Amino acid sequence: MDGRSGAAKILVVDDERSLVDLVRSYLESEGLVVYAAYDGHAALELAAQHSPDVVVLDVMMPGLDGIEVCRRLRTFSNAYVLMLTSKSQEVDKLIGLSVGADDYLTKPFSPRELVARVKAMLRRVQMVDSPGASGAGRMPPDIPPPVVYGDLLIDAARHEVRKSGELIHLTPREFELLVTLSAHPGMVFTRNQLLNRIWGDELYEERLVDVHMAGLRRKLEDDTTHPRYIETVRGVGFRFGPRGR
Repeated sequence: MDGRSGAAKILVVDDERSLVDLVRSYLESEGLVVYAAYDGHAALELAAQHSPDVVVLDVMMPGLDGIEVCRRLRTFSNAYVLMLTSKSQEVDKLIGLSVGADDYLTKPFSPRELVARVKAMLRRVQMVDSPGASGAGRMPPDIPPPVVYGDLLIDAARHEVRKSGELIHLTPREFELLVTLSAHPGMVFTRNQLLNRIWGDELYEERLVDVHMAGLRRKLEDDTTHPRYIETVRGVGFRFGPRGR
């Protein structure tokens, strides 16, 4: 949130200036502070300078494309990232999400839909910034106690996950998924339940859960084909820890 006005900060990145201007006008009409960048390098500079809450990021840009910008952004920012893509192939969307994006929109899109997606992300920001969490955390006020499972430590209050003492860097969505599941070990969550709890809006697709779960498992599991921490319950959803714990 902007310290001066209390308004959320949005960074819009696209090499199409007319699109940036259009999106900016819609977001500013909602009372949001908007920064604009027209290439990847400028986007990273503005993100480092202003710490936006949400980044609206085009995938296809000359030079430094959106995928690489998102990858670099994740080294210093926990902002929510909404990717814009002009390609409809699922692989492009999944590549973007695998580097830490939270959602995507395919061009052409309705500016009102983009605003709705951004506002849904901001609701997650506003629910938290809990005392004692470094400001990077995006967890609800009723923060669950630390969970220790084998060599894994999940500390929601400190926004930390450690495996054998080593800090594991998760995206905001990955962290929220892990905390939600680990707070109820043995309980099966459907994809729709996870969407409602974490994304908090019906605009999102269940496929998003699978993409972020795959990223989470790559970081947690020694062997993703035989997961120790998060089990897939075929045809239903996911659970943390052993059955019936």
